[in-house]
Amino acid sequence: MTANTDTNLEKKAGIDLAALQNHIRAVYAADNRPWVIGYSGGKDSTCALQLIWSAVSALPEDERCKEIFVLSSDTLVETPVIVNYIDDTLAAINAAAADQNMPITAQKVVPEISDSFWVNLIGRGYPAPSKRFRWCTERLKIDPANAFIKNRVAEHGEVVMVLGVRSAESATRAQVMALHKIDGTALSRHSTLPGAFVFTPIEAFNVDDVWAFLLQNPSPWGSDNRDLLAMYRNAQAGECPLVVDKQTESCGNSRFGCWVCTVVTKDKAMEAMIDNGEEWLEPLLDLRDELAETQNPDRKREFRDFKRRNGSVTFVGDSETSIPGPYLFAYRKELLRKLLEAQEQVNAKAPPGEKTVLIQVEELREIRRIWRSEQGDWGDAVSETVKTVTGKELPAEAADGFEFQADDANVLADVCATHDLPPRLMAQLLEAERSVRGLKRRTLIHRKIASILEQEWRDETTVLNERKERLEKNKSTSSNPLFESES
Repeated sequence: MTANTDTNLEKKAGIDLAALQNHIRAVYAADNRPWVIGYSGGKDSTCALQLIWSAVSALPEDERCKEIFVLSSDTLVETPVIVNYIDDTLAAINAAAADQNMPITAQKVVPEISDSFWVNLIGRGYPAPSKRFRWCTERLKIDPANAFIKNRVAEHGEVVMVLGVRSAESATRAQVMALHKIDGTALSRHSTLPGAFVFTPIEAFNVDDVWAFLLQNPSPWGSDNRDLLAMYRNAQAGECPLVVDKQTESCGNSRFGCWVCTVVTKDKAMEAMIDNGEEWLEPLLDLRDELAETQNPDRKREFRDFKRRNGSVTFVGDSETSIPGPYLFAYRKELLRKLLEAQEQVNAKAPPGEKTVLIQVEELREIRRIWRSEQGDWGDAVSETVKTVTGKELPAEAADGFEFQADDANVLADVCATHDLPPRLMAQLLEAERSVRGLKRRTLIHRKIASILEQEWRDETTVLNERKERLEKNKSTSSNPLFESES
């Protein structure tokens, strides 16, 4: 970077770049705590990373002794364009760091398979996230990032997290940043993670400052920041930050983020991308909009069970209206088919090099396991759907040697019809017995059986009629003077 470039930046943006980089070097050299830089691929985190790289690279090699981890969080439902961009960037960062003898390592974190979006939504039937039930953020973003940070804290005692957040983004963001500031230092305490401190080098930047820096200073790992600008222009988007606590604001209507997000009314970023030539993403937008429609109050009961996941039925106050539970099993099977079809359609139309995986093989296997144990899906609807849509077999898992099959399900259905029993109830009881097969101590089976039998196994009409009768009886009793207390 030339002196002229420095002058231009400072004149345009009001940032003393030389002083800022001296400040970064001083914070870096002040202790032995490793740094973890949150990198989302957006403008703010890119700006912060470039500033850190530029500042640290000016130190003699023997003073670059403190590790710097570049951490990117992949929810497994990120917009494909962004996923590919970040994957390429992380590879470039690692290659450039090795070439330049920089103590930098870049890597992604992903949610545990059991916590993934599709395992919870299609497997367990969780409804699409809403403002009232935003079950996704903690599982997909907070937990994976925090697990990485906790491991570094366990290794080193303390860590410093470097975040590309700015006070100018919002009043809430500025308030949170000020609240945890440590007097006399450049650091803040992390709101929830013991042993973690926060450094925000671009805290004072505004949007113009960020773009001025990025467009006037080449990326040290070889990326072209004009490509990043073009991506923002195409999506009319902002950045979805690395989320490490519940105080961090979620992405808004026009930010890069999860393509399945139904917390927002419309995915304006995806719509803008499609309008600007990325038509191959249309199947994703269509599926996202369908998920959003399942949150329509007038249509919820088309898609959701009248029972909760634990098998209980709860009602709205003293009414006959039950609170909707998970997605119906039939609808979950339909969603799986549509998701696989969308994956096939997207990859058929995607530009060269844009390989898209919407659902992992490991997620399909976990969904299969959940459906077998919770829904009595002995016919293996997951494998059947994969084969029908893709023409491929779902890779086999290690055989357990004793699995019920579709023929067994047919026999069970006939027996249950004869004795007027719910087939799913009997399937769950048999799966419970199978799960403890071979164990010497069988105390667990009694708890499993009790838990299954405590669930509501009657049909919706019977349950609602009973509720109605009970409410009418209570009303009648309360209106009878014989039962009224003396005034």
